[in-house]
Amino acid sequence: MAPERRMSVLKKIAMFGGTFNPIHLGHLHLAKVFADTLNLDKVLLIPARVPPHKQAPDLAEGVHRLAMCRLTAQEDPRLSVSDLELRRQGPSYTYDTLQQLKGMFPQEELYLITGSDMFLTLESWHRGRELIHQAVLCAGARNAGEMRRLQCQQEHLQAQGARCCLIALDPLPLSSTQVRERLARGESVSGMLLPQVEEYIYAQGLYGAVK
Repeated sequence: MAPERRMSVLKKIAMFGGTFNPIHLGHLHLAKVFADTLNLDKVLLIPARVPPHKQAPDLAEGVHRLAMCRLTAQEDPRLSVSDLELRRQGPSYTYDTLQQLKGMFPQEELYLITGSDMFLTLESWHRGRELIHQAVLCAGARNAGEMRRLQCQQEHLQAQGARCCLIALDPLPLSSTQVRERLARGESVSGMLLPQVEEYIYAQGLYGAVK
């Protein structure tokens, strides 16, 4: 009798990009929720070198943002960090990063984690009409009204052949801007950052932070 063949199962690898300036507990919470809900094998935190969608005049150097992402990734074995965009010159286009990831993980299924506003504007991104076919597009909604908007966009994208996953979120109300402003004013950021990330920021003197 021939030996039974085991069916190969594609691993699920998600790209979670951003400036991470700095990475905070809201980012970590989001990564874990998507990993749990979609049964992801790996979530790649990928800090951008030059964000194409927003101005970032107070952007910390890439080496520091990468280090803070690595400290955060220690909290969950499903989290990893990549410097793909930091090593690439020019704007950090998501399409280019997904192409690189497809070359690195040709046998895996790629997912793209986006914010709700980003999900609604994907087609306007660099090579957006091609980008929507490069990975499973993921977004989360904070309330019923937002979910309805995302579902309309999902139907639109799926009609063009894209694959999408929407989940309900209970996000932490945090932003990197809030963190930077509090650090610059000498105020506490307890409950906003992992302790090791906070220690790194003070040790490196980032964002005008002084104790």
